[in-house]
Amino acid sequence: MTKHSAASPKPRGTDSKPHERLKAWSACHELVLAVYRETAGWPDSETHGLAAQARAVAFSAALNLAEGSAKPGIREFRHGLGVALGSLGELACILVIARDIGVMEGSAFGEVEVLRDHASRLTKGLDRALQRRMTPRELAASAYS
Repeated sequence: MTKHSAASPKPRGTDSKPHERLKAWSACHELVLAVYRETAGWPDSETHGLAAQARAVAFSAALNLAEGSAKPGIREFRHGLGVALGSLGELACILVIARDIGVMEGSAFGEVEVLRDHASRLTKGLDRALQRRMTPRELAASAYS
């Protein structure tokens, strides 16, 4: 058995988790990295404000996709997708506020917003695909249909 440290990440494609095969999760993961890079340059006064909130909701989107994909049923998976979509919506608002108060440059806003929109579209598409796989009984019992 090979040990992997934080300095030596596990190679992609080996023992992948279910969420790692999802395009929506990959897009959310890229978004988290971009949000962390962008917020690292924000003023110290925003460390516990907009920067922390932006990081938390971007991280939440990826986490909820991972959690949902690990659940045993489609309904539970869709619930995770719904929470992820909510987090992506929150991030949209945070980005606009950060741009409008001058914490984030317009070009950086555009770059991160493109990633957020892409992650949102893929997540919505995954949700629609899962919804089509649900039985009428499951759809009737689902709050996310």
